[in-house]
Amino acid sequence: MPFQKSRARVAWQLKTLSLLSTALFMLALQPSSANTQLAAAPFATYVSDDGEPARLTMIVQSAFERAKQDVDLRVMRDAFLGSAVLTGKVDGDFAFIDLGKDKSDFLLSDIYLPVYLYAVGKTSDVESVRLFPHLKDNRVAIENRFANTPTFRLLKEVKWSRNPSAFDAFKQLADDRAPYLVTTSLLASEFNKLLSKDNEELLHFSSKPLVKTGFQLAVRKNVKNAKQLIDAFNIAINDMQMQGDLNTLLSKPWLTKDIDGDGVADYIGHTSTTSKSDALTSFYPLDNTPVSDSSRYYINGKQYMALEEAREVLGVRAENQSTRSLLDATIYEQLIRRW
Repeated sequence: MPFQKSRARVAWQLKTLSLLSTALFMLALQPSSANTQLAAAPFATYVSDDGEPARLTMIVQSAFERAKQDVDLRVMRDAFLGSAVLTGKVDGDFAFIDLGKDKSDFLLSDIYLPVYLYAVGKTSDVESVRLFPHLKDNRVAIENRFANTPTFRLLKEVKWSRNPSAFDAFKQLADDRAPYLVTTSLLASEFNKLLSKDNEELLHFSSKPLVKTGFQLAVRKNVKNAKQLIDAFNIAINDMQMQGDLNTLLSKPWLTKDIDGDGVADYIGHTSTTSKSDALTSFYPLDNTPVSDSSRYYINGKQYMALEEAREVLGVRAENQSTRSLLDATIYEQLIRRW
């Protein structure tokens, strides 16, 4: 009888330990309740988890550090990201692009980095493209992240050549399997740096962006601190933009935004990325306001009324700093040889 009780006790203990182990294992798979977890899919030069440049990740991480918010950023395969957000395994998407997807369950931040989608090509005929119908009946390379959205699925007149990554999309263009590519202006500019280094003809751009959208935080509404998180992020990003921190994180000499609310965009620079020789025409706009003769200049957050005054605090940047591409030259070397 004691032996039977002992066996029963051991069986009960083993069962308890098994249940406890299972519970601990399942708990390990859940997001930490101590901080918010946001995720995004890999995107060349924007989001990466393998040591490649990840300027978007750096912007978001820097903003949350400035806002003193405890947030973990994760990189997930695109196939898993949507379900992870919807089922609550992560609290939101930190690289959300509004291209017609349902966003009713989310709180969205302000656009922290605009996205300008251009048609680009090897020949100058693309410069006459102003609207999607101008690409009618042409084969156009595009990444799945854009193609698999309501905005692009409705464009039936274009023959989309869908690709899983930026590299594959550029490869379509390099191999002449598609005469055009729709991509972000920032990414196309990085590819042009590789072409320029090899003395190849640069990509030509459509005369205007075919889509204007932007990167936002998308946090599920049922996340307890969602609004607090969004508000703190917006304040931090606005400060980073004005101070020129985004210039550094984007490696851009000039950004523009209406800083003082007069309806005119101001030029934003930073001594780490902006030199005396950088042309104002190289600016990247952070909002829709136009520049004019009354535009002011902000260097490291300090206002200057005239360009000459701003340039007095700017130095001379080394040539290799201004021409170095964020795209891995070795990975794209084969594409450049086919150019």
